[in-house]
Amino acid sequence: MLIGYARISTADQNLDLQSDALKAAGCERIFTDQMSGARGDRVGLAQALSHAREGDTLVVWRLCRLGRSVRDLIEAVSNLERQGVGFRSLTESIDTTTASGRLVFHVFACLAEAERATIRERTVAGLRAARARGRVGGRPRSMSPEKVSAAERLLRDGTPPKDVAAIIGVSLPTLYRWVPAGKRVA
Repeated sequence: MLIGYARISTADQNLDLQSDALKAAGCERIFTDQMSGARGDRVGLAQALSHAREGDTLVVWRLCRLGRSVRDLIEAVSNLERQGVGFRSLTESIDTTTASGRLVFHVFACLAEAERATIRERTVAGLRAARARGRVGGRPRSMSPEKVSAAERLLRDGTPPKDVAAIIGVSLPTLYRWVPAGKRVA
């Protein structure tokens, strides 16, 4: 059975083009979503996937309707493959139920994996170079040694932790994280 999936991102768009193409391709059931492809809670896609049985094929109008990134697409198609469900993209002419379609999809997957590895290598090299120059990544600390000293002094003098946090400009949980003795004062 061919199962169609169509998705639009905004209310300004409509599903007609995708639905017509999926019907013309022979889809017996079509599931839809109206939301960003970045969202993982797409009800229509979940319904399509739960409806699919071994030997069925999930059909989309374009690859971008199933996932926004190559990684998402590879993961989705791999999951379908494990369930014995084929995948077809009408616009890109990819059909994983055929040997050549699987080859094309796996070539895409290999290219995506190589791209991820290259990005990872560049990131690690960049971080290493920054560290060699004395730069440390990450979010700046909200509590400097001076703020910690001031907080400890205020707490010893009897200032309530909530007031200490306000005075030094941090949240109460941040104060407690940096000055655990503040919890005992409260």
